[in-house]
Amino acid sequence: MSLKILDKKDVGAFVSGLMTELEVVGAQRKDGGKYAFGVLADPADLQLSYPTTILPPKKYFLPAEETLLRFQLGENPTVQPVIEAKPRVIFGVHACDIHATWLLDVAFAKDNADANYLEKRNRALIVGVDCPTPCDEHSFCKSMGTLTVDSGYDLFLTDLGEAYAVEVGTPAGEAMLNKHAHTRPATERDLARLNTVNAARWPKFTFALEMSHQDIPNVMGASYKSPLWEELAERCLGCGRCNLVCPTCYCFNVFDEVQFNLQEGTRLREWDGCLLTDFAKVASGENFRKNRAARLRHRFYRKGKYLEEMYGHLGCVGCGRCVRSCLVDIDPVDVFNRLKHLCNL
Repeated sequence: MSLKILDKKDVGAFVSGLMTELEVVGAQRKDGGKYAFGVLADPADLQLSYPTTILPPKKYFLPAEETLLRFQLGENPTVQPVIEAKPRVIFGVHACDIHATWLLDVAFAKDNADANYLEKRNRALIVGVDCPTPCDEHSFCKSMGTLTVDSGYDLFLTDLGEAYAVEVGTPAGEAMLNKHAHTRPATERDLARLNTVNAARWPKFTFALEMSHQDIPNVMGASYKSPLWEELAERCLGCGRCNLVCPTCYCFNVFDEVQFNLQEGTRLREWDGCLLTDFAKVASGENFRKNRAARLRHRFYRKGKYLEEMYGHLGCVGCGRCVRSCLVDIDPVDVFNRLKHLCNL
């Protein structure tokens, strides 16, 4: 990878240039002080220093609802796959969300590759940005090993004060930079400044977990019958908000909508969540996890054990979105730490 320097005064022109060719998505400040990824209408709306967004950037690869195919019945029935994707840049993605996107990439490419997801992902460029300070008290990315990232992006920006150090991650990122940005090669002084900035931010992030993130699968493996699940279920509302905001949740429901003429329709998919009552309900009416404690446990096992076993990466990246949105303050840090003590590991 090469390293370039982009003066902050030139960021707006860089984004403007991108907007002439691509849809540019970035974090924008919303009413109430929250931040959300959205399509930029003005480069000035882009926020590069922001706490975690309400929803992760996965919504651009796996929309909350999307059409998978259209079908026509009658004498000559037809089925037409629908893959709606456009070239875009997602500008200013935190390292934790880049880790989460990597996990989704693996999940949707493995075994039965998902053409809808992969087409959207392949047509998207990612410009990452570092976090000089924790987003808030709920961020535990350092504990999960996701504070830094060395792949999964096309460009990555680090704030040096008056300028950004830009790490080039892919040829596509380099082409984007060369075409639309006014940069200069990094000097020895720039490299020294980058090392100083990176070293200075590390102590600002604390270790929230009382263990290495690599120990979480073992803790989960010893906690299946823990009484903590029933205790937490007494608080949990089963609303599924944590599923909706999680950057690595990728479960969905598929259903058909048929027009009134009963001759044409569409097949759609929408986000689903394992904490919802009917998630594990099958056609016979049996529900494999009708107990809320079982659903809550399953969610934590997905994040702390199952995904790691399948893909070699934990399903939690420490972004803290779930606890921010939880109406009863169920915090994964507290859960993991309590399980560690309860199982004496």
